[in-house]
Amino acid sequence: MVIIEKIRVFFRMKKILLILTISLSLTYGRKIVVKMATLAPEGTEWHGMLIEMGQEWKKATDGLVHLRIYPGGVIGDERDMVRKMRIGQIHSAGITTEGLTEIVPEFAAFYIPLAFKNEEDIQLVLDNLYGELDKKLEEKGFKLLYLADLGWAYWFSNSKVTSPLDLKDKKIFTWAGDFKWAEIYKKAGFNPVPLASTDILSGLQTGLIDAMSTMPLYALAQQSFGITNHMLDLKWGTLLAGIIIDMKTWNRIPNKYHDNLISIANDIRERQKETNKNAEAQAIAAMKEYGLIVHSPTEEETKLWQKEVDKMGPYLRGNVIPADVYDRVIRLTQKK
Repeated sequence: MVIIEKIRVFFRMKKILLILTISLSLTYGRKIVVKMATLAPEGTEWHGMLIEMGQEWKKATDGLVHLRIYPGGVIGDERDMVRKMRIGQIHSAGITTEGLTEIVPEFAAFYIPLAFKNEEDIQLVLDNLYGELDKKLEEKGFKLLYLADLGWAYWFSNSKVTSPLDLKDKKIFTWAGDFKWAEIYKKAGFNPVPLASTDILSGLQTGLIDAMSTMPLYALAQQSFGITNHMLDLKWGTLLAGIIIDMKTWNRIPNKYHDNLISIANDIRERQKETNKNAEAQAIAAMKEYGLIVHSPTEEETKLWQKEVDKMGPYLRGNVIPADVYDRVIRLTQKK
């Protein structure tokens, strides 16, 4: 009986080992396809960097991880990307603060108009908030691979805008789904029109909107400057971008590869930062050759813009942006 029992134990252990071997083989032997969405148009330098990152990921994981990129908003707007990540249709996204606020509202800290005057202000706030934002994202089921300053946003419109009154005569683009911002603009006397970012160009062509706040590089890539051919030379805000991946997919990738994948993503971030240093000036110069007119506000008009933003502050604080985060940003950016 003892011998029989030992034989049974032996075969049970052998069966368990066989199951584990098959399981490990399935986990590590098959390739892991990471579906990543981005608004970056196909053929742009941003898109090219993501393709390169995918090639580096494949090499660093011995062919295990394959990055499949869906550019140009073919998956939908950034909020659509987040929703599709939650249900597993895609696994990763290269998104701006707009999409990130869908997951963690504190990312709206970088939306305060006219708060950031230079790159040092942006970096100061980033350093202060990064750990907190990273942790909150992970709690919501997402891994932040990197977060970086993408560039400045300016007002582009179909006719000259140099004062807030000029802009109040316009139909301005706001992100669809971000109803709080639309309400704030309404209260401030502006005329917001919520649209998916993938509908911006058609909205401009049909007259549904005639002004928008965006980066010069994006206005050039999207060719929206052909209609909104007037730019206000006033740094309205900053745009951050990052790469996130859902934790389920991240945890499927063996831990031994994680540091390398993050390192590769950060190399892309550093290259992106270097590219962005000259990209804004080059984009503006290119658009000016094709009819873009850049307007500089007077000192008095700049003060009027600041007064408008000051009026918006009470609506932003505690509504769009958590009060403690709002106060921190103001304190950090006004400390001179």
